[in-house]
Amino acid sequence: MASTAMSEQSSLPGGAPVIRDTVRRLPSVPGVYRMLGAKGNVLYVGKARSLRKRVASYANPVRQSVRIARMIAETASVEVISTHTEAEALLLEANLIKLLKPRYNIVLRDDKSHPYILLTGDDDWPQLLKHRGARSKPGRYFGPFASAGAVNRTLNALQRAFPLRTCSDSVFSSRIRPCLQYQIKRCVGPCASKVSAKDYDEIVAQVGDFLAGRSQAVQKRMAERMQAASDALAFEAAAVLRDRIRALAHIQAHQGINVDAVGDADVIAAYQDGGQTCIQVFFFRGGRNYGNRAHYPSHGRDDNAAAVLGAFVSQFYDGREAPRRVLLSHQVEGQALMGEALGLRAGRRVQVIRPQRGDKCRLVHQAVANAREALARRLAESVTQRRLLESVAEMFGLEATPQRIEVYDNSHISGSRAVGAMVVAGSEGPIKGAYRKFNIKGSGAGGFAPGDDYAMMREVLTRRFTRLNKEDPEGANGQWPDLVLIDGGAGQLSSALATFADLGVSVGEGGIGVAAIAKGPDRAVGRERIHMPDRQPFLVRPNSPVSYFLQRLRDEAHRFAIGSHRARRARALARSELDEISGIGTKRKRALLHRFGSPKGVAEAGLIDLETVDGISKTVAKTIYDHFHGRG
Repeated sequence: MASTAMSEQSSLPGGAPVIRDTVRRLPSVPGVYRMLGAKGNVLYVGKARSLRKRVASYANPVRQSVRIARMIAETASVEVISTHTEAEALLLEANLIKLLKPRYNIVLRDDKSHPYILLTGDDDWPQLLKHRGARSKPGRYFGPFASAGAVNRTLNALQRAFPLRTCSDSVFSSRIRPCLQYQIKRCVGPCASKVSAKDYDEIVAQVGDFLAGRSQAVQKRMAERMQAASDALAFEAAAVLRDRIRALAHIQAHQGINVDAVGDADVIAAYQDGGQTCIQVFFFRGGRNYGNRAHYPSHGRDDNAAAVLGAFVSQFYDGREAPRRVLLSHQVEGQALMGEALGLRAGRRVQVIRPQRGDKCRLVHQAVANAREALARRLAESVTQRRLLESVAEMFGLEATPQRIEVYDNSHISGSRAVGAMVVAGSEGPIKGAYRKFNIKGSGAGGFAPGDDYAMMREVLTRRFTRLNKEDPEGANGQWPDLVLIDGGAGQLSSALATFADLGVSVGEGGIGVAAIAKGPDRAVGRERIHMPDRQPFLVRPNSPVSYFLQRLRDEAHRFAIGSHRARRARALARSELDEISGIGTKRKRALLHRFGSPKGVAEAGLIDLETVDGISKTVAKTIYDHFHGRG
């Protein structure tokens, strides 16, 4: 096997002279290097303690793995960035790999952010919220959690123990009577002044302490207050505290694995089989299990589990703070350096260790077992998916098995707030990170008629493929579809083909496949009719795997389109006309609604009436009056 690999490497054309020429000009300082191809595309990103020594190691392709030898052969130039320390270089390397996704690096493909619980800190009546994305909103963040479902379950349980408000700021500012949440004791009713600010702040402090891992102290204080209330014959108040203590006990009793000694830690384990690697990440905060998630990094077949794990950890914590401990299943290269780099970003000490015994080792073994089981399921599914895609290629007359299928659908109500949706599937199933929604802009005055499905599809396809032609004209990044499926019949197909012709997109032999899927008679599932250019419409054989596959794709596009439309409509409905008036914030809006009952009541109010509202000066009152009466 070794001799075969050696002969393959030696037959590769050499980019080594370019590297040897570059080495002479490199300093012996820490930094990051980028190997660039002939078109300026980034092939590989690496970090080095000494740029000169590390880049010089690539000057002889014979000593490298097949993957790296191929990278060297394609290298046309080398760019470097010097840093103060090797730890800084490691952080920069992870950032660049995640940003550029070089072909020859081990790349974390699933970079979807993990959800957190946010205890808001920018208003007088804080609330617990699910949060995903940049942590820019003021408040305290707890997590990360493995999934949105884990956050939702935790929030539901916390709501029984800590009855903070759950309504949005706009609803809260306009409400004058408590809602159902207050009636079922899931909220203490701050909107209707049912609780003092002091008592509310006490609940906020309790939930903060509980999520920070100080649960025993919280329960002890609650128990003392319950006993005091009971001694004072305030049995109703004691019963409320009793129910909250039970809710806390319920949360702690249903966490799955709980290891108090682990504290705040991430357990990261790798398992490799069939040329693929599954990495399981378990999140523990305050000794409680916040769930786990499987990741499947992209890497070469000759990368071992330890190498994949090391590259994964560096990229995984780019943009997120590491806990105090990171427990690994394998000893990785530069483990101490990794801890130093993560500590720099977190502003405190971070341990990156491979435990050998005890509870921490047991957690790692369990994570490895989960990785093994998840990878086995994935390998079995990939075989099935590959067979399905081969059948799809045969059915639609494609030249090769499709690696990327894009499905398009629209959603609207009488043409209003129309949304186009694109879902993507590949060799490993849905590629949700590639899903896109399009807010339809062309309907209405000066555009096409509201509800014109053909025109809406033309707009969506035009925007999608115009951008694709600009960003990846030669299809080098794998972003071009092999097959485009349109939800509709012959009309939608004709509209799509006309759009592609206008954009210069090749369809058919040598280009992309295009088809429309029309619903069966009476919208019967399993009797869909396929429309393709230069072919008679045909039916997919009912109950066949391909039929079910196409149904799932169409249903997924439909689900995504409807969900996007509903979200757009909800955002529009949630806004009040008061939000459009300059100088009207939450407090003034609430005062106006308390005084007049609704935005319509504010619009009908006279100038003198507006001036009598607390917090509304004469200048602001005139601004409000002029807004609704067309002056100013």
